[in-house]
Amino acid sequence: MLKLGVMVSGRGSNLGAIMKNISEGKLDAIVEVVISNKRDAQALRRVEEWNARADDDKKIETFTVERSSFADKDSFEENIASIMEEKRVDLIVLAGYMSVLGSKFTARFGARIINIHPSLLPSFPGLHAQKQALTYGVKISGCTVHFVDETLDGGAIISQVAVPVLDGDTESVLSERILKEEHRLLPETIQKLATNQIRFG
Repeated sequence: MLKLGVMVSGRGSNLGAIMKNISEGKLDAIVEVVISNKRDAQALRRVEEWNARADDDKKIETFTVERSSFADKDSFEENIASIMEEKRVDLIVLAGYMSVLGSKFTARFGARIINIHPSLLPSFPGLHAQKQALTYGVKISGCTVHFVDETLDGGAIISQVAVPVLDGDTESVLSERILKEEHRLLPETIQKLATNQIRFG
């Protein structure tokens, strides 16, 4: 069973999908710790709701580690890395974590960090991927789970799902269509890692 450390910045809907799959017995993993770089992230409230219902041995510890509290990026990420190592996580999952990790952090954990991104990488990395897809007029977009390196949405691709771009789509409509597939793809990919159907790195 994989011990997960999840890093978040926002609403945490992919974290919610992970927790849902765990509660339904579809994912051989536990969320050991959730770290947010935003104090007001909705993801933290999702964990509070989970903990209110969970048995003591399934409660999730949370930390808020804000960049502004540290002199530089390296010391900020060193703090996060120390927490992950203290909790002995097997896999770090970036679930809406809105910052590019530095090379020291990624080298420290190697192929033990994955991210989900709302496009068919290598197309449309970075912010507002759905808006980029609409601007370029593509007919197919989607989502990607990939191993993480120090580059923006770089690292080897693990799994992808294609999603059609329909006439009349707005950024929000396309985002929601892709998000539904993210909620399926990320837990499925973690399960394949947990059961050695996919190898780390």
